[in-house]
Amino acid sequence: MFHFRLQSFPRLVISLTLPLILAAGLVSLAGGARAQDKRQNAPGEFDFYVLSLSWSPSFCEEAAERGRGGGRPNIQCEGRPYSFVVHGLWPQYENGFPEYCQRPSPRLNRNIVSSMLDLMPAPGLIFNEWDKHGTCSGLDGRNYFETIRKARAVIKIPAEYLDLSQAKTVAPSEVEEAFIKANPGLSDAAVSVTCNRTRLSEVRICLSKDLQFRACEEIERRACRRDQVTMPPIRGG
Repeated sequence: MFHFRLQSFPRLVISLTLPLILAAGLVSLAGGARAQDKRQNAPGEFDFYVLSLSWSPSFCEEAAERGRGGGRPNIQCEGRPYSFVVHGLWPQYENGFPEYCQRPSPRLNRNIVSSMLDLMPAPGLIFNEWDKHGTCSGLDGRNYFETIRKARAVIKIPAEYLDLSQAKTVAPSEVEEAFIKANPGLSDAAVSVTCNRTRLSEVRICLSKDLQFRACEEIERRACRRDQVTMPPIRGG
């Protein structure tokens, strides 16, 4: 009997202390999460914006490839030809970003959607950007999309990309330099190019809350690492 108790004692200690250790760990993790959540996903609490400009011909070629199995065509790729279009205006932290800051998101007036189709040529895109990013801006729907329009007005698209009639092979740095040249005050620390396996996807530009160019490290982490990528021509070119 005594021998049995000696062997059982460590097991008894483990069985009694393990839940306490686990509970302490959970408390610690919860405390860490609370510390992070003081700012995480709080509407209006962010450091700067990223204006993301999507090269529409790349998006449409990729959409066509995905849709060859009979998927729904994308409205952006059926109407008039587009060059760079606004993907979104994204609140950012110096490290990371907030998203879906209000669930459910406030209802977006359809008149606002209609008014933005010249810059963001798909209603689904507009609704998605509002839900994921706009709700983190601290602005209501109308003011958020007015801010997108103002941010887009800050940026001049380089002339060589306005009416691209043939596919063009470019280095990401070449595209950055073209935007810097066309936009006085924009530096290479505030602009970045993204790509997929073969095509240029987006140009992303960092802006302060009052829509001035500002340096940021965040966008460089997702920058295109390829030496060269293709810019498909504008449809009908």
